[in-house]
Amino acid sequence: MTELNLTITPELKDAVVNLLFQLADDDFFYSYRGSEWLGLAPHIEEDVASSSISQDSMGHAAMFYQLLEEIGIGNADALAHLRPANERRNSILVERPNGEGYYMEVPKYDWAYAVVRNYFYTAAKKIKIDSLKNSSYEPLAKVAIKVNMELYYHLLHWKTWFVQLLSSTEEAKQRMQAAIEQVMKDFADVFSFGTDGEKFIAGGLIEKEDVLIQRWKQHLEPVFQSIGLTVPEIPVNGERNGRNFEHTEDLVSAIETLSEVYRIDTAATW
Repeated sequence: MTELNLTITPELKDAVVNLLFQLADDDFFYSYRGSEWLGLAPHIEEDVASSSISQDSMGHAAMFYQLLEEIGIGNADALAHLRPANERRNSILVERPNGEGYYMEVPKYDWAYAVVRNYFYTAAKKIKIDSLKNSSYEPLAKVAIKVNMELYYHLLHWKTWFVQLLSSTEEAKQRMQAAIEQVMKDFADVFSFGTDGEKFIAGGLIEKEDVLIQRWKQHLEPVFQSIGLTVPEIPVNGERNGRNFEHTEDLVSAIETLSEVYRIDTAATW
């Protein structure tokens, strides 16, 4: 047990662990879904840019898993790769596939869906990270400051795609509108903290869910107004809440693929 473990109560430590798993698992699977576009993005410049964003996001996940390792929860790599779906706390949105098919074959991925998911998710992440910079848990606050330095560029990138496609052809607009509807069906738990969320607030780890949701809406409003649209409402309740270990089969298959190499030799340094 490190000195850090002795400075927080068991209850606060449980809350810290829960929140860190949410943050780490979100970015872990978000970056994985982004990586599936490698070689499939609309053009070479986007291939490079979106791959870089996925790499950054995986780095963010690694920092959150490392914090979990530092407080004695387990090896960071093992926490990322070996936990089954029913132990994951990521949102449903990040586990969804990019479309039909398998990326190593001839997938029918939906770029409109990718743009909307990435933009909405990154905007939500930015709101959370801004709040976490003032977290009572100092190690998390320090990591949030590091993560924040890259989010400006991630957000600008996806915002640019979002506005351009919704200002383009009628087909592009229709595809984007359909993607917005699809993304929002899975958005209910993005800002959820799960059944133990009150402990996050009581411990001063992050601000309340409704405060963060309102900031997300305010962040998106000028963008939506510029293209003549209204910010969609986040569903109050979704079919599942990933923060409470409620997931889809999409997550099971994602873990199998993503962790296949790691499981070959768990003692190796990856």
